[in-house]
Amino acid sequence: MWHYFNKFRPEEKGQLPLLEGLDKFCGGISVYGPYWDHVLGYHKASSEMPEKVLFVKYEEMKADTSVQVRRLADFNGRPFNEEELRNGTVEGILRMCSFDNLSASEVNRSGKLPTGVENKRLFRKGEVGDWVNYMSAEMGERIDGVMEEKLHGSGLKF
Repeated sequence: MWHYFNKFRPEEKGQLPLLEGLDKFCGGISVYGPYWDHVLGYHKASSEMPEKVLFVKYEEMKADTSVQVRRLADFNGRPFNEEELRNGTVEGILRMCSFDNLSASEVNRSGKLPTGVENKRLFRKGEVGDWVNYMSAEMGERIDGVMEEKLHGSGLKF
């Protein structure tokens, strides 16, 4: 979130210091409210209305994209048939929708949203665990502690 916040922050304000961003995140301060409220809301909705809300963790998606694409197809009422599973349809979708392919597409390199924001600002690395390149282990533990506290009793773990 810190990366995206800084991408949309006015240049004259400079970057938000990482520690300040961490304090805000852990305090539930953001433009759209506490992160955990959104996570818990969507998780609850997916439990109550599994036919309308599909809850997918980014880490699960990155760990086994093929399984998650099949799960998404099933959720949308368009499961892959045996022939599609055999002929590489899933793999083709994964190639077309890969982070590398989408971030390199012309519209995402040079296009803009209706608000004027460049599409390329929406892309970063697409890597799980990249936080270790920016935060200390203690900072990570602080986030983990806050998330554990806020998600307690929900059955949801990150």
